[in-house]
Amino acid sequence: MAAQCVTKVELTMSCENLLDMDVGSKSDPLCVLLMNTSGAQWYEVDRTERVQNCLNPKFAKKFVVDYYFELVQKLKFGIYDIDNKTIDLSDDDFLGELECTLGQIVSSRRLTRPLVLKNKKPAGKGTITICAEEIKDNRVVNFEVEARKLDNKDFFGKSDPYLEFYRQTETGWQLAHRTEVVKNNLNPSWRPFRIPLQSLCGGDMQKPIKVECYDYDSDGSHDLIGIFETNMERLQQASRSAPAEFDCVNIKKKQKKKNYKNSGVVSVKLCQVVKEYSFLDYIMGGCQINFTVGVDFTGSNGNPQSPDSLHYISPNGVNEYLSAIWSVGQVIQDYDSDKMFPAFGFGAQIPPTWQVSHEFPLNFNPSNPYCAGIEGVVEAYRVCLPQVKLYGPTNFSPIINHVARLGAQATQQKTASQYSVLLIITDGVITDMDQTCAAIVNASKLPMSIIIVGVGGADFSAMEILDGDDGRLRSQTGEVAVRDIVQFVPYRKFQNAPKEALAQCVLAELPQQVVSYFNLYKLRPPHEPSAE
Repeated sequence: MAAQCVTKVELTMSCENLLDMDVGSKSDPLCVLLMNTSGAQWYEVDRTERVQNCLNPKFAKKFVVDYYFELVQKLKFGIYDIDNKTIDLSDDDFLGELECTLGQIVSSRRLTRPLVLKNKKPAGKGTITICAEEIKDNRVVNFEVEARKLDNKDFFGKSDPYLEFYRQTETGWQLAHRTEVVKNNLNPSWRPFRIPLQSLCGGDMQKPIKVECYDYDSDGSHDLIGIFETNMERLQQASRSAPAEFDCVNIKKKQKKKNYKNSGVVSVKLCQVVKEYSFLDYIMGGCQINFTVGVDFTGSNGNPQSPDSLHYISPNGVNEYLSAIWSVGQVIQDYDSDKMFPAFGFGAQIPPTWQVSHEFPLNFNPSNPYCAGIEGVVEAYRVCLPQVKLYGPTNFSPIINHVARLGAQATQQKTASQYSVLLIITDGVITDMDQTCAAIVNASKLPMSIIIVGVGGADFSAMEILDGDDGRLRSQTGEVAVRDIVQFVPYRKFQNAPKEALAQCVLAELPQQVVSYFNLYKLRPPHEPSAE
C-alpha cells in the first residue's frame, strides 16, 4: 500500500554559536538536508545558500518536504563551512549535525537542539533551530444557493437542475465543484455545500469564477440552462437578507430571442470563507496523542514456553506481539511529549489472587500503569509474561471503556488538546461482541481511535464488522457510531513485509479520524499554529 502524503511542510533553519573554522574571518556556513525513510541509505534532499562570515546564520532558503504521518521520516541537518566552489562537501569543514525525525519537528513546531560532531561529541556550543510550517491554504467557502424561474427543458415534468463551479487556470476552465441534482423543480434550493478556496479561485478574490446551470438527464446528455461569471469579492457580499443575484444566461437563446432577459436567476444566500484546520494544524497547535496498549493474554495464544505459542519470545527477542507494539509505537511516540504510555493486559489470571482480569497494568501497578517510552512497554510485557497464567475469555470492552473514561475527561477541556489511540493486539475471536460494539459506539463520540492488530491464524471475520469500512457500526440497542474509529489489520498480511509496512497500514486513517472528531465538535487547536 502506497503511503498517503498528508501535506507538504516547509522547514526554516537557523544556527547559533557555530564553530569558527576560518582564520582571520568567521565560518561561511551552509545547511544540507539528508533523509532516510527505509532504514537503508541517507540521500541528500536539498541545501541552503552559504551565509558568509557568520556564526549565527539565519538561512533564507527553506526546505520543502512531503510529510507522511504513518512513516518514521529520519532527517539529518548537516552544517558545513564552505570555502571553495566544489559541490562536494567532503573537502569542506564540518561544523556539526542534528539527526531527528520529521514527526519530532512538526509536533514541537520549533525544535532547538545542540549540534554534534561525527563522534557524537558536542560541536562546541553550536545549536540549530528548525521551524516547521504547513504549506497550504486551509480556507473553505460555505455556500447556500437557490434559483428561481429556471427554463423548463423537459417535455414531461420539470427540469432537474444542478450547478457546476469552475475556476480559471492558464489552460482554461477547471471544474471545482458540482452540486447535487434537485429533481423536477424550476425553483430549486440546493443543500449547503463547501468548496476549498484554493480549488475555487486559487486564493485570489478577484479571479473569475464561472457557474453553469444544467438540466440533468440520466443518459448523460445534460442540457445547458444558462451561465454566469463572477468572483469571490462579489459572492462574499451575499447575505440571507440581501442575496447576491445572477442572471443565468443561455447564449444560444439570447441570439435567437429579441427581448430575452435570462433563463432564470441564481441567488447566492450565503458565501462565507472559513478556516478549516488540518491534522498538522492540531499537532502543531499543541494537540497531544496519547497512546495506550492492550495485550491479549488468553489461553488460545498457547503456552508462552512453547515455540508454537504466539507469546513465545524467539532467541532473537521477538514475537508478533512485540513487533506490533514496536512498529506502531515508534510512529506514535513522536506526538506524545511525555512519552509515558499506559499498557494493559486482558484475559489472564494474575497474582497474587489468580483472579481473571480484563484490564490489568502490565507493570502490575494500578495507580501508575505508565511505561517510559516504547522500550518501557516492551520491557513491562517481557517481565509480565512469565508471571501471569493465560486464561480467557477474550473481552475487549473493559479496556476500551477504560481508555474512553480518559477520553471523556479530555472532552471537558473543550479544546483539541488531547486525542487517544488504543492499540489492541489479539489472537482471537471476541467473546463480548455486544458489549464491545456498545463500547465502540460510545467511544466514537470521544477523541479516540482504536487499532486492532490480529496475530496468529484465527478467523478474524468478526473483527471486520468492528472496522466500519462497510458501513457504520451499530450497538445492540440500534445506536449508530458517530464516526468510524476502528482500524483492523491481520498481522499475517505483513509477516514478510518491511517492518514499516504494518504501521503504514494501521495509521493511514488516523490523521483523518483526528480531524473528523475535532471538526465534528468545532474544536480549534489549543493555540493557532500560524502565530509564532
